[in-house]
Amino acid sequence: MSTLRDTIRDLVVANRILAHENVVDAYGHISVRNPDNPNTYFISVSRSPELVKESDIVECALDGTPVGAERRALYIERHIHGAIYEKRPEVQSVIHSHALEVLPFSISTTPMEPVLHSAGIIGRRIHVWDIRDRFGDTSLLVENMAQGRDLADRLADDRVVLMRGHGFATGRRGAHRRHPAAQRPGADGRAPARRRRQGIERGRDRHPPALPRRRPRILSRLGILGDAGGLREHAASPRLGATRAGEAQGRGEKEAALEHDLLTLKRILSFAGSLRIPVA
Repeated sequence: MSTLRDTIRDLVVANRILAHENVVDAYGHISVRNPDNPNTYFISVSRSPELVKESDIVECALDGTPVGAERRALYIERHIHGAIYEKRPEVQSVIHSHALEVLPFSISTTPMEPVLHSAGIIGRRIHVWDIRDRFGDTSLLVENMAQGRDLADRLADDRVVLMRGHGFATGRRGAHRRHPAAQRPGADGRAPARRRRQGIERGRDRHPPALPRRRPRILSRLGILGDAGGLREHAASPRLGATRAGEAQGRGEKEAALEHDLLTLKRILSFAGSLRIPVA
């Protein structure tokens, strides 16, 4: 089997894997540079990555022009690939994705940074490319080489570049099926998203407001919280302890303690709900 045939098969497998792992959606795409001709690359015709097969792969020049006659529709944003290959001779594979996890970081002043050790491959800095800076209001699609080259300039020597309100593009020196630099932005975006529920607005972060000092004092009067705001010990709630102690006569200590804990929890949740205190 020739090296060229291996490259095409790997490209088909890469499409399937990235679709299966939700790195690319129905409109994402991956390409590989032609190992026999660095001035062309292989990419699928306009087809969902999970459906790509060998007969869908076409060869394109760096400017996006298909090599040979091709009547099938091509990806509109294939210029992303050609421009990055043109800018970065060492890059052998390019991916463009619309991963939802990275979108908040593309419209916020909050930078996207690796927070997992396995995400270090995306690099220490991830810049945001805003198509409006040079081309004004557009559909946000990279539809020509001028836009593609501007994106490639923003990527520069980095591994990943975010695209405002759009997704990201990444290039890799080797053509590998898993392309880890493409997988990690989405995974790394999910970590802070779960922690902060993606509370990001353009220009500032939106954090849950701090609890006013009066609320711990209210709960302290109710015998649920201590003066420092922590949960009281069982014996620190005289009224509750006395009431439950009378009802717990004849029962084991473990059962009484369990009832006490359940009642305390119910009271905490009830008052937290009425005071709109976030309980996580």
